[in-house]
Amino acid sequence: MAEATLAERRERQLRHDAEHAEHLARRDGLLSPRRDDAELQAIAEEAERRFDRDDTTTAEVLAWVAETFGLRTAVACSMADAVLPAVVAEHIDWVDTLFLDTGYHFAETLGTRDAVASSMRLNVVDVTALTTVAEQDAEHGPNLHERDPALCCQLRKVEPLTRTLGGYEAWITGVRRDEGPTRANTPWVAWDAKNGLVKINPLANWTFDEVLDYAQTNDIIVNPLVSDGYPSIGCQPCTRRVAPGEDPRAGRWAGFNKTECGLHT
Repeated sequence: MAEATLAERRERQLRHDAEHAEHLARRDGLLSPRRDDAELQAIAEEAERRFDRDDTTTAEVLAWVAETFGLRTAVACSMADAVLPAVVAEHIDWVDTLFLDTGYHFAETLGTRDAVASSMRLNVVDVTALTTVAEQDAEHGPNLHERDPALCCQLRKVEPLTRTLGGYEAWITGVRRDEGPTRANTPWVAWDAKNGLVKINPLANWTFDEVLDYAQTNDIIVNPLVSDGYPSIGCQPCTRRVAPGEDPRAGRWAGFNKTECGLHT
C-alpha cells in the first residue's frame, strides 16, 4: 500500500477531529442516568458467574459491556500500549479513555498518549491530582515517592481516578493474570466496592506476548519504552527496566515492599 501523502494525512486528521468534536457535543447526554450501586452490584455478580468459564472470550465480554453500559463505560489506560482501548473501541465507539497524568511520566508515555488521542476513535481524558507536583512538594516535601510511595500514589493516582470514576457505571482495565502473583486470579468481571461500579478485565487471560502480537498485527500504537525493557510502565522515578526472567511488574517500585499503586486493591 502506497504511503499517504501529506494532503491525505491532513484530511484524515481533520476528519478525525471533526468526528471527535461531534461526539463530544452529544457525549454528556449518553452518560446519564446512572443506575444505583445496588443494581450495578447485582449486574456485576451475575456477570461474574456468567463469564466464569474456560471458554470465555474477550469479544464476548466486551459485547456484553457495550450492550449493558455503552458510553457509561471508562477505559483506564497507562499508555504502555493502546491495545486495550483499541479492543474496546471495536465495541464502543469513542469510549472515554482515562489517562492518569501524574506529573511524573516518561516523555515517551506522554507522546504515546498524544498519538493515541490524535489518531484513534477514543475520547482520551487526562485525570489529574488536585495539586501540582510543585504544590505537593511544598506540602509534603520534595520527592515524596522516595519516602512514601504509597502516599504519593494515593494523591496522584488513586484519589484522582476515584473522583473521576464517579460519573460512570463500569470501568475497564488492562489487568492480566500473567503480570504477577497479585493478579493471578483476576476475574473477567467483578463488583468494585471501593469505587462503586462494575470492573471489567477483558484481557485477563492474555499474555504479554499476545498483547504485543496483537499490536503488531493490527498496527496498534505501542510505547517505545516497551521494546527498551519496560513491559510495565508507571511514573519515571518509580519504574526501572525488567531483567530477563522477571515478571513484567518487577520494575515497579523496585526496592520497596510495594507491588500495586492501589488502583486494583
